Amino acid sequence: MIIDYRIVDVFTQTPLEGNALAVFYDATGLDDATMQKIARETNLSETTFVFPAQRSASAARVRIFTPVKEMMFAGHPTVGTAWVLRDVGKVAKDQRRFVLDENVGPVDIRIDDEGLIWLRTPPIRTSRDYDPALCAAAIGLVPGDVLDNVPCQNVSAGNPAVFIPLRDEAAVDRAEVDTVALRGLVANESEPTCLFVFSPTVRGAYSRMFANDFGIVEDPATGSATGPLAAFMMAHGLAPSADGTRFISEQGTKMGRRSILHVLIDGQRGERGIEIGGHVTPVARATLAL
Repeated sequence: MIIDYRIVDVFTQTPLEGNALAVFYDATGLDDATMQKIARETNLSETTFVFPAQRSASAARVRIFTPVKEMMFAGHPTVGTAWVLRDVGKVAKDQRRFVLDENVGPVDIRIDDEGLIWLRTPPIRTSRDYDPALCAAAIGLVPGDVLDNVPCQNVSAGNPAVFIPLRDEAAVDRAEVDTVALRGLVANESEPTCLFVFSPTVRGAYSRMFANDFGIVEDPATGSATGPLAAFMMAHGLAPSADGTRFISEQGTKMGRRSILHVLIDGQRGERGIEIGGHVTPVARATLAL
């Protein structure tokens, strides 16, 4: 069995930066166990598998796997897969809006005049606060590195993450997961939980994301967490000034995979939705033999 796939770098216009993604754009015939093994073989943050749409309103059914588990939803795989589907002709190049069905449900996609691919973030929920000192310990920092008067919170659009606001970019760069302290921090969580650390900037945020529970030491770009990041920043007065409806999150820079994630707020506080957008850069065409 020979299967064609693509590798693209997402949230970048520079090859070998951003977040790499493998897209198996015709996965018909692959079972769950084989897809998980393939994702482990590619060993990227995520690998996607595309199946025929199950609803007339959708362009395709997309399943997303990390090296160790299947995901409900993820941002860079959604954006990268949308680009590949247009490139291989499964979605017409002149089709600017379509829907991808993921485990989280239908995800709206649009392409703007600049070539940015945008996804509309699924519903966002905030579930609980955490002790800032425990959060600091989980990332190898001290309580003074955490912003005063801003909570550390679990916010999710399908993939729960503990959002930890830090004083400056230097503190973000110093963050390093302490696995023992992390286990204590998320001991009461019922599902895998990531750590998202960031510092507010003039343009938006400088960010890093650690996802040990998903087999990812550090993720270069996390679209699924950037919508919740925007909601968190707006809720606590951390969003950039001006009208606050458009800003960016820079992620992955510390690990040499600089990514730029664009954020577009629909409505004064995002009540009509939050979109995450980015560029996609192709880097490889390949085949897998099974």
